[in-house]
Amino acid sequence: MRFIFEQIRVGGDRNFGYLLGDREAGVGVVIDPSYTPEAVVERARAQGLKITHILNTHGHQDHSNGNEAAKVLTGAVIAAGPGHPGPVDLTLKDGDHVAFGAYTLRVWHVPGHYHDHLAFLVEGQDAAFTGDLLFVGKVGGTQSEADGRTEWNSLQRLLREWPDHTTLWPGHDYGARPSSTIAWERSTNPFLLCPDVEAFLKAKQEWAGFKAKHGLR
Repeated sequence: MRFIFEQIRVGGDRNFGYLLGDREAGVGVVIDPSYTPEAVVERARAQGLKITHILNTHGHQDHSNGNEAAKVLTGAVIAAGPGHPGPVDLTLKDGDHVAFGAYTLRVWHVPGHYHDHLAFLVEGQDAAFTGDLLFVGKVGGTQSEADGRTEWNSLQRLLREWPDHTTLWPGHDYGARPSSTIAWERSTNPFLLCPDVEAFLKAKQEWAGFKAKHGLR
């Protein structure tokens, strides 16, 4: 099997890191190596991959705190979104592409949870990495009503532009399952079922009670 994909538990608050690679080309990328970059790099070595890029979905410390250690271990480029708070070698913009062997990640700039937030889609594989924008059964927290409105717009954009069969791989294990699909979230996620942004903001305000009522994590 040529395409390599591993979801790796990297500590913190149920954080996920990811390893993607092309077995034939012997190259790969990591996403959010976080608290235990050594574990992600070890998996890359076991798979025979040279890491070319260390990608961050966003600049919150629980996703970016392993960047420097991962760079020391691999010599890879640190790449993140516009206004990322930490040191980066490459700023990624909406519509950019990151290649690894025969595969390509397309970049979406999807602010709301954080201003620099990116999502990545592996073209041809329809595997998407949503960081803290979209989880299984919920969405990322926001600091203000303006951020909430921005997040709504980002989510609606992905619902329009990503195929329903796209698999979703979030930044934390916060849901009933470690992954989902656009179709599943569209039909079950209470935030994506909101008819408009006002209902979305209201749902965010009432999330703690909803979570307790329905036994969600």
